[in-house]
Amino acid sequence: MYDDFSADYDRFVDWPARLAAELPFIERELQAVGASRVLDAACGTGMHTIALAQRGYEVVGADLSAGMVERARANADAADIDVRFETAGFGELARTFAPGNFDALLCLGNSLPHLLTPESLAAALADFAACLRPDGLLLIQNRNFDAVMARGERWMEPQAYRERETEWLFLRFYDLQPNDKLTFNLMTLRREEAGTWEQHVTSTRLRPLRQAELTASLAEAGFDHVTCYGDMTGAPFDADRSPNLIVTARP
Repeated sequence: MYDDFSADYDRFVDWPARLAAELPFIERELQAVGASRVLDAACGTGMHTIALAQRGYEVVGADLSAGMVERARANADAADIDVRFETAGFGELARTFAPGNFDALLCLGNSLPHLLTPESLAAALADFAACLRPDGLLLIQNRNFDAVMARGERWMEPQAYRERETEWLFLRFYDLQPNDKLTFNLMTLRREEAGTWEQHVTSTRLRPLRQAELTASLAEAGFDHVTCYGDMTGAPFDADRSPNLIVTARP
């Protein structure tokens, strides 16, 4: 899905607005542990990685999608900043980079729910711990699946983008399945000069990761000082109403 979507991902995300909203919280958490060396796991097109590098952090990015990594490298070139990006997924990070080399590891953008079994989640969290120095920072950003599953929420807010005479619409929705998994669908609609809309749908499987399971899995992986927030302002987590589940923890 993400190789297929990498060319349009930066049209889908309003990066100036997102970074303005999220970076103050991220930097506050990084500063709390004196972080300078940061690993952005599941970095996508690298925009958080690049923004942190521009602020003086020694940051590298990794993503399982080769298409996303290619786009991240192009974005770094366009920003005229030297950032290392590697194609590596969860479970491969400590082998790709030096173990214990990072003060902080970021896992943003609802990435962990792509792990479809408790065993793969445990392996990913062990990999995160292996990357971090003692008392480093793990910062996770997921959707609040407690609320999604309780209410059967299928649709997310549409996104629109225009570039000269070309328009894009992005529609996201879940297919809820009886085995407590989801299919995440992304429909891209595109048209030239107010012509006929062309559409393309890509999909991937997700396992809705609720707060109780994530915090328990972090404890089993040896993390402590686990704190949950409801968004990137640092608001308290409310399982019924928070849009996101933000978790910080220390190995």
